[in-house]
Amino acid sequence: MTISRRQVLLIGGLGVLGAGGALLPTGSVEAKSASRLSDREMPRPFQSEFYQAPFLKPSSTGIDPKDGLPVNYYQVTEKAATANILPRLTTPILGYNGLFPGPTISLDQGTKAVLRVRNHLPAQHALDGHALSTSTHLHGSASLPQYDGYASDITYPGFYKDYHYPNFQPARTLWYHDHGVHYTALNAYSGLAAQYHMHDPIERQLLPQGRFDVALTINDVMFAANGSLGYDDNTHSGLWGDVILVNGRPWPVMKVQKRVYRFRILNASISRSLRPTLSTGDPLIVVGTDGGLMPAAQSVANYRHAGAERYEVLIDFRKYKTGQRVELRNLSNKNNVDYDFTNKIMAFDVTDEPVDTSDPTWNRIPTTLTGSEAMSLTAKQSVKTRQFRVKRNDVTNLWTINDDSWQDVIASGYKKVVADPAVNSVEIWEIENKSGGWFHPLHIHLVDFQVLSRNGKAPFAYERGPKDVVYVGESETVRLLMKFTPHKGLYMMHCHNLPHEDHDMMAQFRVGLAATDVDDNDPMTAAKAEWDDQEDND
Repeated sequence: MTISRRQVLLIGGLGVLGAGGALLPTGSVEAKSASRLSDREMPRPFQSEFYQAPFLKPSSTGIDPKDGLPVNYYQVTEKAATANILPRLTTPILGYNGLFPGPTISLDQGTKAVLRVRNHLPAQHALDGHALSTSTHLHGSASLPQYDGYASDITYPGFYKDYHYPNFQPARTLWYHDHGVHYTALNAYSGLAAQYHMHDPIERQLLPQGRFDVALTINDVMFAANGSLGYDDNTHSGLWGDVILVNGRPWPVMKVQKRVYRFRILNASISRSLRPTLSTGDPLIVVGTDGGLMPAAQSVANYRHAGAERYEVLIDFRKYKTGQRVELRNLSNKNNVDYDFTNKIMAFDVTDEPVDTSDPTWNRIPTTLTGSEAMSLTAKQSVKTRQFRVKRNDVTNLWTINDDSWQDVIASGYKKVVADPAVNSVEIWEIENKSGGWFHPLHIHLVDFQVLSRNGKAPFAYERGPKDVVYVGESETVRLLMKFTPHKGLYMMHCHNLPHEDHDMMAQFRVGLAATDVDDNDPMTAAKAEWDDQEDND
């Protein structure tokens, strides 16, 4: 298969690389490049210095009078800005506080958060003119429905919304990103994504902290000739860029000490999946999945990492020589589109900087970690098994879950659901993918789940921890075990190949309510956005 070099149409800040016939991946596709940059402007691997997004400080703190728990108040402003991704050209982006990726939020379990998201974006997206309304989803949080980033609960430019996050769950790597209906892919691709870390005493004792606890937000992009982002989702099939960014830098190099590091790896690509591996052949030690620490660490040579999944990985640099370079490479997976340098992610240069050996995590590779509610569930506890099939409708050309789409939800007045579990009930959900050459990372809001099986066999070693996104590969069937707790209300499930989600692979389920019940946590009405008359001082 070849990739055509369609002419770039520039519209304002972003470049669109055409929307021709759909690319139906039938294997790993290789081509030289997708960007329209000149050779002089095209970035090359390992020329950029590693950068980590800043941590967001609370604007204030307080105590919740209802339960006496501490509360951190944060504020981010969604706005248009420019980023220095390329050596000489600037790139227009949309970012939280104008950053790509946005600032990281870090707090302890039991400290609540109120995040004010102010929409100071332009009225329309520069690429296609869609209205730049947004909805912010804290991915991995068991939030009430009205604060969960329900896709159709949007905030318009000039308004803000306060999102309340309970933070009672065990330590984990979450992320917040735009979830606006039908434009999640473009908005997230343009920069509206950031990490969110929740700590607890067990995790702090077992794993590296501070500068040795490193966030890696990975996404792939393509560029127009003037340095703006290019966009081609191949008729809503997916976008595969030729430049791999880590924390907004192309293929960066990080200097490391001779000690153990912890990496929180988020695949924020809107379509591309990864298969990370080390150039030395040494193992990656997986200690955490989407929902936090695993029961036991897993040593793997490589692993399959879909969009929106988070894996916490230990890398041991103790045995390497000063000056040695270790590459984090990408073996890719079936049905990606690969280019000259998409087989690389970043590099580590080992230094002789003195190591603080009084830190017990400097040389610790834990084997036993901690249990969780999701991983302690058993199939015998399930009261119902539901079957879902992910596919593309040949008539409408829309992606669906079974035959349901978000268009059906909208047409029903937001009443149509694909499941109605009771609060605290345990169910098995079986997801079948026979969609003809596609993989689908399926995200289920509210819950952490356990992967029971994949094609009737045990799950992969690296996914034997609490999850909220599951990679459903080509011709695969996965069985998931989950408990629907603690909230009542409407929650979404959808594909996290975001062009699929936008067109229209998203459905909803209703927890603990009958169709005729009054919903006190209605995601469309219980917490509306308000007019923002505050000055933009960020």
